Amino acid sequence: MRDRLGHAVWAVGVAQFFAVHSIVESAWNRPYSWAAHNISDLGNVTCGPQGREPAPRYVCSPEHALMNASFVALGVLFLAGVVLAGGLWRGGPAGTAARVALGTAAAGFALVGLAPADVDERLHVLGALLGIGVGNVGLLLSAAGLSDRVAGVWRWGAAALGVVASTACVLLLLHQDLGLGMGGMERVAAYPILLWAFALGVAGLFGRTGRVARSTPERRPQEGERRV
Repeated sequence: MRDRLGHAVWAVGVAQFFAVHSIVESAWNRPYSWAAHNISDLGNVTCGPQGREPAPRYVCSPEHALMNASFVALGVLFLAGVVLAGGLWRGGPAGTAARVALGTAAAGFALVGLAPADVDERLHVLGALLGIGVGNVGLLLSAAGLSDRVAGVWRWGAAALGVVASTACVLLLLHQDLGLGMGGMERVAAYPILLWAFALGVAGLFGRTGRVARSTPERRPQEGERRV
């Protein structure tokens, strides 16, 4: 029951974030661009030109309070999922390291909402580094930290998504967007951990995270053997 509750809060936390993201961006008078705008632009409390990262742009998010509340809710629910779904993880250092990294990422998500970029940039950047940077380390560690009872697809998925997201994070820091726009590259760095957690949460909620047991074929009696 405790594990299932952990899966549920993970799924709800990520789902509410993307739902609120859609609502808040649709409230902009000037179109919000996934390529040109940061995710954090949705939580900025003031309107005006933003001349620094990722590029000069105009930012005005009328529903910024809703977005910042969603960041905080994401952090709280993500942390609750890490704590509650203990059955997902190995005992020992591997599972502990993965859970600590994911819990740290959860704190980063909440900090992003508590300190909008145009209110306290230093704390906001710290939150983003914890949420994205440490979060992607947690995703990679999950490849080794998930329990043997969990199907291998979740470990391989964590490893593959962790590599993609970590590479995108490095490119983002180097101001290389590969034609995606800096906002687009930020999403490649930030969203894999959320999508993985959502999928794992939904699967766990319905009891679909475990290994599939292989049925043993019935042995046919050989010639000369008696049937019982």
